[in-house]
Amino acid sequence: MSANSAETAGQVEVTLVKSGRTKIRYPAELLHDDGTRVTVRAPWAGDGVRDFGFVRFEPGDVFTEYYWRDRWYAVKEVRDGRGALKGWYCDITRPATLVGTELVVEDLDLDLWRSADGTAVLRLDEDEFAASGLAASDPRAAAAAENALDTLELLAREGGFEALLA
Repeated sequence: MSANSAETAGQVEVTLVKSGRTKIRYPAELLHDDGTRVTVRAPWAGDGVRDFGFVRFEPGDVFTEYYWRDRWYAVKEVRDGRGALKGWYCDITRPATLVGTELVVEDLDLDLWRSADGTAVLRLDEDEFAASGLAASDPRAAAAAENALDTLELLAREGGFEALLA
């Protein structure tokens, strides 16, 4: 598959990069690639349970992940092992790249959580983002990241995720 492929089906390896280093790498099923948005599905790839206080990610959870080549975020729909929706975890990232079977995404520290019922919309890790130094080292990227977080928060509060992911 090329970087602008419109293919579907198959396997990819998602590589999440943070601060220039690979944070995690995991296999995922490629569901769709329309040349702009890549959709994959993968089981929870973390070690054991990760309890954020507002949601727990654990073995058996399934993530349907949406990545864009032209947007500064990724949206991950999270369901438990029975298929019940937990919510959406959004990473603020540089636009994704897919080369061959490797989907590479650079995490920019900011995150957003929207619960399944929409009652909780949480901006996350703004302190990590400030400490990252991105505003000084790459002001354009920092501004794009902050704008992406604002955009996602607005969509989350107004119920726009459904249209975004359709």
